[in-house]
Amino acid sequence: MQPPLLDPCVHCGFCLPSCASYRVLGTEMDSPRGRIHSLKAIEAGELTLDATVASHFDSCLGCFACVTACPAGVRYDELLAEVRPKLNNPAFRSPFQRQLRHLLLNLLPYPQRLRAILSPLRAYSDSALQKLARRTGITRLFGAEFAAMEELLPPIPAGAFGPDPVGLIPAEGPRRARVGLVLGCVQRVFDPAVNAATLAVLAANGVEVLLPPGQGCCGAVSDHQGELLQTQSLAIDLVQIFNAAAATEALDAILVAASGCGHTLKRYPQLLAGQEGFTAPVLDVHEFLMQLGLSAEFKARLKPLAEPVVVFHDACHMIHGQGITEQPRELLKAIPGLILKEAVEAGVCCGSAGIYNLVQPEEAAALGEIKATDLRASGAAIVASANIGCSLQIRQHMQKQKDPLPVAHPMELLARSAGLLQ
Repeated sequence: MQPPLLDPCVHCGFCLPSCASYRVLGTEMDSPRGRIHSLKAIEAGELTLDATVASHFDSCLGCFACVTACPAGVRYDELLAEVRPKLNNPAFRSPFQRQLRHLLLNLLPYPQRLRAILSPLRAYSDSALQKLARRTGITRLFGAEFAAMEELLPPIPAGAFGPDPVGLIPAEGPRRARVGLVLGCVQRVFDPAVNAATLAVLAANGVEVLLPPGQGCCGAVSDHQGELLQTQSLAIDLVQIFNAAAATEALDAILVAASGCGHTLKRYPQLLAGQEGFTAPVLDVHEFLMQLGLSAEFKARLKPLAEPVVVFHDACHMIHGQGITEQPRELLKAIPGLILKEAVEAGVCCGSAGIYNLVQPEEAAALGEIKATDLRASGAAIVASANIGCSLQIRQHMQKQKDPLPVAHPMELLARSAGLLQ
């Protein structure tokens, strides 16, 4: 650990109210301040990184709310990036936890594998049997992790099994920009409507979109688990696919509509230091559209939503990881008559955090309940969420609320307002 990363911490405790794990566990060692204290003790030779110490780092969601809150400028995100690979030492986790992580990291980043697993679950998803299983709690007999995976399983949409959109999506009217779009691995399977809406909104704003065939995962899932080699392999493949597809005509940007993916994509210069990177800048789709500006033709198409009151959920990797807050809100405000509400605890993690809600199900469930209750109390009719993990987590816990709110991506709301969705 580099001492300069640790030295700025003055142990003031400003990070504690913002820390999601401290919020539900209430123990100092499960807070940023406590973890930094452990790292300093390890550096001084006063403490050994063993299974007990590692468990306090495993409890961290990596939401980076503490980075935003810290008055001393401690880069806890960089500290965590250094520690996470060390947590994968086989001695630090039970055989079950190691196998569970191995399964998830060999499934979620690979859409075709994920589709193969989901195929036999199509009949079960959103069925009377699933409702009975959840009502009786029978899945808990197989362990909290299995129950968490079952509860997170949404109704499987019609487009979940592809085919993925590929090729060149032309701009409507004069071309204003040419971009590539990263489809995401989980998003294209569990919520393909988000990509469809994103493509429709971009095209309607004069943006030509390149979708290279065979694009895989950006590496976000493995990156959040400190699996550097897997992350680099996925990143290299994605870079090569996009750069080859854009060889004949340059792209203005590489866009992403999932903030967890966006955070990792923007880390490629560090992850792939000394290797080939994208030939175009990576931008969140909200960033890009705000920079480009909505076209006059698109604005003229926007009509009020049937349910105009929307509460915006700030995904951690968007607000804390990328510093994006105003762009999605300003885009939503372009919808006539839209009333935008704010959550009281906007900066607190929903509990998704990559695969956290599958490997730390109890802590994640507590955070999911807090988030769903907070959003529901806003008085809104719709939740806007720009990250697939957050959307799945919030939908799951909304179902436990009275009069649960639907969750939609901002691009879906824009497309709906513009009459672009069937």
